Amino acid sequence: MGLIAVRDDEVATIVTTLEMRQRPPLRPLPASPMRLVAWEAPSLDAYRTLFRRVGAPWLWFSRLVMDDRTLGAILADPNVAIHAVVDRSGIEVGMLELDSREAGQCEISYFALVPELAGKGLGRWLMAEALARGWRKGIDRVWVHTCTLDHPSALNFYRAQGFVAIKRAIETFPDPRITGHLPPDSAPQIPLLNRR
Repeated sequence: MGLIAVRDDEVATIVTTLEMRQRPPLRPLPASPMRLVAWEAPSLDAYRTLFRRVGAPWLWFSRLVMDDRTLGAILADPNVAIHAVVDRSGIEVGMLELDSREAGQCEISYFALVPELAGKGLGRWLMAEALARGWRKGIDRVWVHTCTLDHPSALNFYRAQGFVAIKRAIETFPDPRITGHLPPDSAPQIPLLNRR
């Protein structure tokens, strides 16, 4: 057993992959003041703005560093369903992205609400919506991944929804606050090293 050094300009996280192999029993959809609105091929700017808004506290950066052509192709793919969570005022406060590009599978690739909504039971509503949409005809596996940089309750939340952990990996990547893809004050719970 030993420690693995991580460069000062990088971040490390443990990624856990979880899956469901059976559709969960039907249960009533939790009540919510929010609506889930399908985004049919959203503009890159609108998508990245919401992605940054919900993901910056957890250092989400992957779609921010992706070139426009690659991201545009994903967002326009008919097997990728993108939804915005919208509040009563019509403001986008969360996102759900379901990726069914692999036959027989649906990945909940992005699932998030703005941090201000954490702990209000809205995650259960959003997951019920995700599972209702993800378990379509021909789907025999719904899966998701989370990491130690996500909300501290994320892993337990997914397990409570019926997902089973099947794999772990360590991921390191350049700190997006140093590369300029996220503001330096993003994710204050994750220290910036050697920054004066």
